Amino acid sequence: MAWRSSGRTNKELVANLKKNGVFSSERVRIAMELVDRADFAKNNPYEDSPQRIGFNATISAPHMHAAALEYLKDHLEPGCSALDVGSGSGYLTACMGIMVGSNGSVVGIEHIPELVKLGIKNLEKNHGNLLKTGNIKIIEGDGRLGYPSNAPYNAIHVGAAAQGVPQSLIEQLAAGGRMMIPVEMKTGNQVFMQIDKQQNGTIVEKVVEHVVYVPLTDRNKQLGILRT
Repeated sequence: MAWRSSGRTNKELVANLKKNGVFSSERVRIAMELVDRADFAKNNPYEDSPQRIGFNATISAPHMHAAALEYLKDHLEPGCSALDVGSGSGYLTACMGIMVGSNGSVVGIEHIPELVKLGIKNLEKNHGNLLKTGNIKIIEGDGRLGYPSNAPYNAIHVGAAAQGVPQSLIEQLAAGGRMMIPVEMKTGNQVFMQIDKQQNGTIVEKVVEHVVYVPLTDRNKQLGILRT
């Protein structure tokens, strides 16, 4: 039912996502209602499907963002630290910033400089305070390497499909932390994986659903794809 959650307004979209069981958390509902997708998606912002944002990148479908926030909700408590790999339009970074509150921090990392600027521009429309206070920062960099300066992270979200789970991200995940990442399997199929790091450092992996994401790749290859 997730793909049938489209609405005419942001509030209706969020209500449909909750009604269809994509999420149940009240904190997720509040964050998604406060962050209007129209600020982050130029076309069809309330349609429950991915939308192109340029440079061979997309903003994920609302049901995938809602699901990611639901899986990460206990790791996005006030005061927590989070990393959003492939922050793109800045939408999910904003939701995470609201959930961790003024004492928390979220880093959005994006390797296309134009998308870094786009994410910042979108946030400044109605959530510029999150940037000014340092609650959120969006930086240019290779997300596969994470961002060690702010590590460890209680929550990590990856918005593109990796070929295997990057070791750098596992290392930057805090003990007790969780990462949600789409991974391309040897068969070519993609799965959304939940990676939990136990207090003793043990890693526990769990496949939660099958998905379709753009690939997590380097900047030159992504831009090169556009020129072919």
